[in-house]
Amino acid sequence: MRTIHVETSGATILLTEAPEPKIRDRRTGEIAKDADTGEALMTIGVVYLEDGESSLIKVTVPESGISEGLTLGAPVSLPGLVARPWESVFNGQQRHGIAYRAAAVTPAAFPAATGAAA
Repeated sequence: MRTIHVETSGATILLTEAPEPKIRDRRTGEIAKDADTGEALMTIGVVYLEDGESSLIKVTVPESGISEGLTLGAPVSLPGLVARPWESVFNGQQRHGIAYRAAAVTPAAFPAATGAAA
């Protein structure tokens, strides 16, 4: 499937869920690994705010890309963020969605306020 690069320079991204291991198999508890490097994968939850709209999304990040100093509710940066559409059939039902992946998650600053102060 096609990978779509996500431009984040105009967005505010806030951490809503702390990093946790991405589970590949819920029955066995097996942790998902990167297909190329074999590195363990983690997931985080973020709220993505841009142009007055918001979306809650889960993002997969390699374990080595999780920075120190992450705080829930604080802004973060997601370098290399990509979106990949997916679809599958589970128990005879068609499912589809968008999977997000970033090279890292790092602390960021709130964007500077725009407009004149009152």
